[in-house]
Amino acid sequence: MQGSGIYRQEERDDAAREQRGVGADIVARTTDVTPESAMNMPKLFERNETVRIEAFSDGVFAIAITLLVLGITVPKPRELGPGGSLGTTLIKLWPHYLAFVTSFITILAKWVNHHRIFSFIQRTDHPFLYWNGLLLLFITFMPFPTALLAEYLLHPEARVAGAVFAGTYVASAFAFKGLWHHASKSGRLLARNVDDREIRQITMQYRYGPLMYLAAFALSFVSVGLSVGMCLCLAVFFAIKGWPTLRPVALFFPSFPRRRKS
Repeated sequence: MQGSGIYRQEERDDAAREQRGVGADIVARTTDVTPESAMNMPKLFERNETVRIEAFSDGVFAIAITLLVLGITVPKPRELGPGGSLGTTLIKLWPHYLAFVTSFITILAKWVNHHRIFSFIQRTDHPFLYWNGLLLLFITFMPFPTALLAEYLLHPEARVAGAVFAGTYVASAFAFKGLWHHASKSGRLLARNVDDREIRQITMQYRYGPLMYLAAFALSFVSVGLSVGMCLCLAVFFAIKGWPTLRPVALFFPSFPRRRKS
């Protein structure tokens, strides 16, 4: 009986030591969370949210830019006709090539600008999600006006196809403008310590971009070829303007104060 009591006492001592060890481990882990790391946790969470939005948007851009090639169909042997050649038939598909290249460069330019503005955006909110979704709506729609333009470029109804094509560009430009305006107003969603000249340059770009695309839309009722060419030039211009470094012209603009929400 005495031996049994001694054995039980040893078990209780072991259990007490084990509990003390668990408590010490918890205390050690708790001390790892410094005040600085605790303050950074909300920032890391917000940054992870913007990374998720950008990753989802990248997938949509990739799908849309891939679907463009589906508008170019491989000629069937029966479509060559008697005495026809494959080379001549392929050359006749030039409207499809033109529409494909124009839309490809445009979507690529919009992806570049989308990536650029996300390098300044650190936080997000519900309206921003919907603005980004509206932009992606027009991006995913773009393969349709591309195929429509390629099919009707040499048709009497080419002006209608050109207007739909340029109109889609106008809509996406206004969606981009709304997205950036919501994020940059009073520095609402922007990271701190960013170059104000960069922010001003992007704001000016999205201020005049939709107006230029509206001009291309109006031009489609006069000349579809000139309208498509203008859309292509605008896409190239906005893709290279200010990326990846600040354009020299922006250096003439002084920095301006901007309130940022904490």
